[in-house]
Amino acid sequence: MEPVDVAFALVGVGALLAGILPRMVEHRPLSMPIAFLGLGMLVFLLPTGLPSPDPLAHPQLTTHLTEIGVIVALMGAGLKIDRRAGWRRWSSTWRLLAIGMPLCILCVALLGWWWAGLVPAAALLLAAALAPTDPVLAADVQVGEPTDVEDNEDEVRFALTSEAGLNDGLAFPFVYAAIAIAATSLAPADWLGQWLAVDVLYKIAVGVGGGLLVGWLLGKLFFRAPSQLRLARHAEGFVAIAATFLAYGLIEVVGGYGFLAVFFAARAIRASERTHEFHGVLHDFAEQIERLLTVLLLLFLGGAVVDGLLAPLTWPAALSGLALLFVIRPLVAWLSLRGAPGRPAEHWVIAFFGIRGVGSIYYVAYAASHAEIPQLELVWATVGLVVIVSVVLHGIAATPVMRLLDRTGERTGDETERQPAPGAPLAERTPVDVPRPG
Repeated sequence: MEPVDVAFALVGVGALLAGILPRMVEHRPLSMPIAFLGLGMLVFLLPTGLPSPDPLAHPQLTTHLTEIGVIVALMGAGLKIDRRAGWRRWSSTWRLLAIGMPLCILCVALLGWWWAGLVPAAALLLAAALAPTDPVLAADVQVGEPTDVEDNEDEVRFALTSEAGLNDGLAFPFVYAAIAIAATSLAPADWLGQWLAVDVLYKIAVGVGGGLLVGWLLGKLFFRAPSQLRLARHAEGFVAIAATFLAYGLIEVVGGYGFLAVFFAARAIRASERTHEFHGVLHDFAEQIERLLTVLLLLFLGGAVVDGLLAPLTWPAALSGLALLFVIRPLVAWLSLRGAPGRPAEHWVIAFFGIRGVGSIYYVAYAASHAEIPQLELVWATVGLVVIVSVVLHGIAATPVMRLLDRTGERTGDETERQPAPGAPLAERTPVDVPRPG
């Protein structure tokens, strides 16, 4: 039995199940990620001859596989958000990003250093890797496909989608800070100035500005170009992958954050012709590719678990990671949402569903490929544990919690009056409006 033949069969089975399972687990307290995580454990326990999926042994491969998974998910997230940009409209998002995420990083870093016994570079890397919520594994709590109604999104799904779309890029400066400390010293004079100028200001500005520019140009090509070149006329979904890789690659070449660029490019494409049905085509194709990549990554994660990924774990490190899921994220996110739109129950749901996943794995693999990180095995084990618990915990809770929230009939959305956009060609994709409080 050749391992490559087993791999082909495994990919085929995974792709087939990726098409079947979402319909089977719909309306049940189970998720597709849980199923594929378990399948990966089972497959790699069997004597199949498949190579070890240990991320410590293959940091470059792990980096690039998770990188692709994240950027495809970011394109899908950017395309499916209907709400226009606005300080108040995105109030929940910027509170979670500007208040919640830095406080989570601070708490986890201190806990990792003081309680888990990690050196400062490793503690900061652990905190930075666990900071972003995941756009790949969070489909059950995110907004649906694009519609022509700007205000059909309830605050819970909108906040979780927009937060996941942005914090993958905004956590990167903290990863670079951990790399800088590991490569130089803890003394701020050795790295702080360059970190602020390059890793914070320059890379974020280029990521946001470059992404908007690329998305604006692609929007012109999709919707405003001469008839023969106007790609929106041909309804070819694979163009979503072209837009994803183009935005990511170009901005990375000039030194910006490609994660931010992909999300902002998607938002600019959406804004260029907000109600066009081509957005639905792009989103659906990106979602299908994302689902296939999710299957592959979860199979590998399950295999890594049975191959000993969690073996270096210590009780203090495990408790530090679990504290993020059960105490730090819920409490910090809830406090950061004080004054944001939504009822207290909605704020608690947003705070609870801080799903950790593929982005966290990417950041640890990236750091391992760019610096000698002390206690890397313990960092990997802790991140692996948090991701696994998050997959199971949030996967089981997502369906019943969101259904309970929907049944209340009091979901909060944008405060502006809901008005369908004129000439809406996406009307057949628009969900039934949701009653609002009062």
